[in-house]
Amino acid sequence: MPTDVAQPFTLRSGESWRDPFPMYAGLRDHDPVHHVPEGDYWVMSRFADVWAAALDTAAFSSAQGLTHVYGERERLGVEEAAPMVMLDPPEHTEFRKLVSGGFTPRRVVEIEPAVRRFVTERLDRVARVLTRGPAPEVDIVAELFKPLPSFVVAHYLGVPEPDRARFDDWTEQIVAAAAGGDPQAVAKSMNDLLEYFAHLAQRRRTDPGDDTISALVAAYGDDDPIGLLRILGFAFTMVAGGNDTTTGLLGGACELLTAHPEQRALLAREPALIPAAVEELLRLTSPVQGLARVATRDVRMGGALIPEGRKVLLLYAAANRDPREFGPDAERFDITRRPGRILTFGHGAHHCLGAAVARLQGRVALEELLVRFPHFTVDPGRGVFASGHYVRRYRSLPFTAGPGCTPAHR
Repeated sequence: MPTDVAQPFTLRSGESWRDPFPMYAGLRDHDPVHHVPEGDYWVMSRFADVWAAALDTAAFSSAQGLTHVYGERERLGVEEAAPMVMLDPPEHTEFRKLVSGGFTPRRVVEIEPAVRRFVTERLDRVARVLTRGPAPEVDIVAELFKPLPSFVVAHYLGVPEPDRARFDDWTEQIVAAAAGGDPQAVAKSMNDLLEYFAHLAQRRRTDPGDDTISALVAAYGDDDPIGLLRILGFAFTMVAGGNDTTTGLLGGACELLTAHPEQRALLAREPALIPAAVEELLRLTSPVQGLARVATRDVRMGGALIPEGRKVLLLYAAANRDPREFGPDAERFDITRRPGRILTFGHGAHHCLGAAVARLQGRVALEELLVRFPHFTVDPGRGVFASGHYVRRYRSLPFTAGPGCTPAHR
């Protein structure tokens, strides 16, 4: 998608997420390190630049937050104990070691049966609705793509089964507020959530479980107030960051597979292709379209000089479609592409801790969808995009089964 001119970068939200890709292409071709006067921040769009900046935590710091807004730590009230995503090495490295045990490939494989049960039970519900009328449809986001990551996050945080309904309610409200860039907009829900995890952390001191809250409680002493704040910050990060990204992947995947029925049919016939297809879907959907860093010194990149102290938005979604990295057909969806390096989960020290878990959810959901509904379609024209400047995801998406709907699980 070569362009003759660069469009000025504008933040997207809601309906304006429908097609940001021509803007990305223009920036890549003509202004790859772009200054946005309103807000005084910079935007990187080429793969090589974003890859290098994500790796260089000394020059591009996460400590002042991940949005384009200045004073983020103060606004969130986390000056003393920032969440993991707002730490730089070596502090970030030490905290990550405390929580990474549950996200190893072996541990991720262990949760697959529970994830698959959840997906098949939800698809049983979908099938019952879809077989009731001549042309029924469901909102697949509400039925599966939103509840699935909430279930997985609750599992990792050790939320007991009787508390899951309250947790889901808090999650829905907090994710919506975080997407809008203002977590304080649902202060009561956030306070309730943090109070809940403070009590859960206390309970885990005497009744530990096999979850990340228990691991953090074991690492911090009983009288460590900063430790408790770090635990609460991790819980909030998991809720705010571990939900809408998987929702974005699955909604975008169904949109692409509907637009390319021959590739959907190939996956239905040859499910062994699904893991590689998930990589291509991650590349093209890039649910987290971009996150920011702060330049810790003057940095010259892409012919531009980024001044010290300025925010820099790393456009992962633009980089993931860069022909310089993926070839002249970088914008084309090809489930056999097998892309090598992608930036969907970032890169370097801040590479997403839950990347393997997100891949698992994407693979299992597509496997079960294609077994149950091999001819499914979604209607992106009637789909509604969620608000928020950093995550592109459907808030609702009409889904129909097509011929061959199976009302019961295989």
